[in-house]
Amino acid sequence: MIEYRYDTQLLIEGEDLSEDEIHDYIMEHIPGDCLLAVGDEELIKIHFHTNIPWKVLEYCASLGEIHDIVIEDMDRQARGLQG
Repeated sequence: MIEYRYDTQLLIEGEDLSEDEIHDYIMEHIPGDCLLAVGDEELIKIHFHTNIPWKVLEYCASLGEIHDIVIEDMDRQARGLQG
């Protein structure tokens, strides 16, 4: 069984973005694993496994514009279904 079901990926476009601050906030406030927060002050790519992807979207949208959003259900994928 998969502990964190949703593979959540998106881009944040904004100003004065900090990989470290974003990483730390997500890890402290949203349960999940496999977090990647990489980029620069204007564009950050997020990859995170969680059961509450809407919390990731809500937080990231508070930092700037979010786009290229992909949320895949890894449980469905593991069962051979479209995720």
